[in-house]
Amino acid sequence: MGFGRRIQYFLVHTLNYTNKQAKSLIADGKVRIGSDIIDSNIELKESDQITVDGKLVKKYAPLHLKYYKPVGYVSSLNENVKDSLYDVFKDHLPLIIAGRLDKASEGLLLLTNDGKWAKQITDPKNSKEKEYIVRVNKEIDKSFTKKMSEGVDIGFYFTKHCKCWLIDEFSFGIILTEGKNKQIRRMCKALGYQVVYLKRIRIDKIKLDDQAVGTFEVLKK
Repeated sequence: MGFGRRIQYFLVHTLNYTNKQAKSLIADGKVRIGSDIIDSNIELKESDQITVDGKLVKKYAPLHLKYYKPVGYVSSLNENVKDSLYDVFKDHLPLIIAGRLDKASEGLLLLTNDGKWAKQITDPKNSKEKEYIVRVNKEIDKSFTKKMSEGVDIGFYFTKHCKCWLIDEFSFGIILTEGKNKQIRRMCKALGYQVVYLKRIRIDKIKLDDQAVGTFEVLKK
């Protein structure tokens, strides 16, 4: 089972070789997966033992992380993207982000090197629940939660039925089973509200709980 990363990517982003050096190592037969010499940019597997120039550099094992993303960070691991999470996770790459949050939002992010697990979380067909706490810029009227629950026309899409409940006069909780770009913000805007605070606290059975902002934990399966 692959996890969505190839050997050249691993050499460059985990071992800090240049693309030219990585290609040369592969072409010169200096990279092995187990006992097999690699001669092409193959996709890695979780169980692969990688040897470069005679040195064992990585035995791959599934890694699942939960991270409390602060406001102001982009859900990207690209070191060339401003305000990305590259510096936080550079020692653990390659990773996949399983369900993103926009820059202005905070809360639970899941990251993994396990492509199958990531797909289970993110594939809309699986309808995994994602729970949020949201605060808006003005007092919420009585019809708001009903309209949110029944689905909202956000211009390019009519959202699916969801669960939505009032927390106080300015705040509500919501559980989605889909994840369109900035969906909650777009839903609120369509109903005449502006989101001033958005925090994801749960994905499926994984909860943020009392985890500190900016920290990550290893999930045990």
